[in-house]
Amino acid sequence: MPLSDFGRFSAKQLTVLTWWCDNSPHRGCDAILCDGAVRSGKTVCMTLSFIFWAFYRFTDTSFALCGKTIASLRRNILAPMLPLLRELGFECTEKLSHNVVEIRRDNVTLRFYLFGGKDEGSAALIQGMTLGGVLMDEVALMPRSFVEQAMARCSLPGAKLWFNCNPENPYHWFYREWVVHARRKNCLYLHFTMDDNPSLSADVRRRYENLYSGAFYERFIRGRWVNVSGLVYPMFSTQQHVASLQGTPCRLFISCDYGTVNPSSFGLWGLGTDGVWTRMREYYHDSRKTGEQRTDEEHYAGLEALADSRQIEAVIVDPSAASFMACIRRHGRFRVVPADNDVLDGIRNVSCALKENRIRIDPSCKDTIREFALYRWDENSARDVPKKQNDHAMDDLRYFVTTVLTGTDDGFYSVAVER
Repeated sequence: MPLSDFGRFSAKQLTVLTWWCDNSPHRGCDAILCDGAVRSGKTVCMTLSFIFWAFYRFTDTSFALCGKTIASLRRNILAPMLPLLRELGFECTEKLSHNVVEIRRDNVTLRFYLFGGKDEGSAALIQGMTLGGVLMDEVALMPRSFVEQAMARCSLPGAKLWFNCNPENPYHWFYREWVVHARRKNCLYLHFTMDDNPSLSADVRRRYENLYSGAFYERFIRGRWVNVSGLVYPMFSTQQHVASLQGTPCRLFISCDYGTVNPSSFGLWGLGTDGVWTRMREYYHDSRKTGEQRTDEEHYAGLEALADSRQIEAVIVDPSAASFMACIRRHGRFRVVPADNDVLDGIRNVSCALKENRIRIDPSCKDTIREFALYRWDENSARDVPKKQNDHAMDDLRYFVTTVLTGTDDGFYSVAVER
């Protein structure tokens, strides 16, 4: 990202860039928190400000850059920032094996360690460090234990905390602890909308506004911390999304949600000549309805029948179904890929795929069409979770979209090859 791409900064972006400066009215704050809409320009200016502040206040010091995963951190922070810093005269050396970036300017060298806060075990990774500051990108997606451990590492005099995120559930611990009580915590709080990003074109803004609906629109476009309710996929339309495959499929996958007492749902996906993936056929077995509980081998027979004689690139399986994955591998016909099973990210990916008309459902897939009409959010939960009802075809569909259409952070094809 060259400097010429920035144009001018908005008033809020300038506040983020200068809040720590000696002539700023906010210089006494211990932290900064920016939340709000996607594409609102908060991440770029916060990262620049964090690095400038670090060089202004410290020498020979370590800092932390934290994201949900290190892969997302490299994509969201390092990819745009390192070329820009080099253009500004900084020397940047990325040590991939150690997950650290050394940045040098004149005679000062600072170390920026990269951490992924994806689960409760991540807190142990950062434990024991002494830091001058920490920047937490997508902080609302990280577990509380990791965030609080990272904050505890900032024990040097003059250390500050830097947070940014898109809104989540209003019962989220970070909203209740930090957004609501920012002033009490001596934290500068800035709420961003897409209007605060002057480099965003009208066409890009319209595209993002059309990409989301319901609670995700309120969160990602209007930047509001709102609860989810109603149908998980209100944008699904039988008129728009139910149709047969166009042409002969050039690629084929099968996605599987495996159950013993609960239903098992498998979907055969083909890429049509129009570039749209179609769920061509499905296998759906509910032992409660049939009174027949099937074995792994019997479910595998259903998988074989679904594939027929077609050449399947891979079978994407619920990662908790270890025995069924072992059964598939034992037969030697199909390559098995454990699915990406992040539920909320998966639902966002499916929502976008539906809005962009990248997937469709063949009329013969009646259980999938039925579940679309019944799959609802659990309004009694303090977290964003769908009800555990009418969700088996929805789960295997989500596995397909997230693992194949969207791809995982670490790359689907680079990690899935069996040797």
